[in-house]
Amino acid sequence: MNLIALPAFADNYIWMLHDGAQAVVVDPGDEAPVRAALDAHGLTLAGILVTHHHPDHVAGIDALRPLLHGPVYGPAREKIPGPFTPLQDGAAVEVLGLRFKVLDVPGHTAGHIAYLQQGDATPGLAAPILFCGDTLFSAGCGRLFEGTPAQMFDSLQRLAALPAQTQVCCTHEYTLSNLRFAAAVEPGNADRAAYEQRCRERRVADQPTLPSSIGLERQINPFLRCAAPEVAAAAQSQGAIGNEPVAVFTALREWKNRFR
Repeated sequence: MNLIALPAFADNYIWMLHDGAQAVVVDPGDEAPVRAALDAHGLTLAGILVTHHHPDHVAGIDALRPLLHGPVYGPAREKIPGPFTPLQDGAAVEVLGLRFKVLDVPGHTAGHIAYLQQGDATPGLAAPILFCGDTLFSAGCGRLFEGTPAQMFDSLQRLAALPAQTQVCCTHEYTLSNLRFAAAVEPGNADRAAYEQRCRERRVADQPTLPSSIGLERQINPFLRCAAPEVAAAAQSQGAIGNEPVAVFTALREWKNRFR
């Protein structure tokens, strides 16, 4: 089983998982990188997974339908180019012989979902896989376009509780930008500093910084570290009232919105 990040637009990734014969893609906002990868590897497109409705995640679906030999799956509470199979929390989908559990993770959008492949000793998979769209980024999280801070905090806590080895397959190359913010929030975090150096080396080599892992994100992502004293103190300096985690998260997210 092969996991590939297909660059799209300025900083998107369309994730492709394939077994050498068939492929599934996640959030195809652009059909061209998907077509190129299918042709390069001689693959049949067996399915499409969608996390949320934003155009940079769905705009390539209709152009890919002539190549598609399987369903399009997407969030039940969002408008996805149809036809598609609507999914809600707790549902399961099977693609390429893999079973993905659906998680509701609202915040970035009201009906955002994620797909979790829990490992299940699947041959060819090094670790469980999480396709989390724009909810969790490496060292960051998505903007709150439709949800509330409390919703996003709860969604991130749900993802943070997954096994440490879970691969975090988010859909934007925002890592270095997020790490600059993380350094402002928690300058004493040595794990963050070491990770930033590794990410810089990967980008110089024109390689993705992703996937990350849940265990790493717990160490370096300020939005998953709202209970850490240095993070809470930084949030209070930006207007958080007290150190209650949702208040800390809210202040961090507002700070990040204006951070340059």
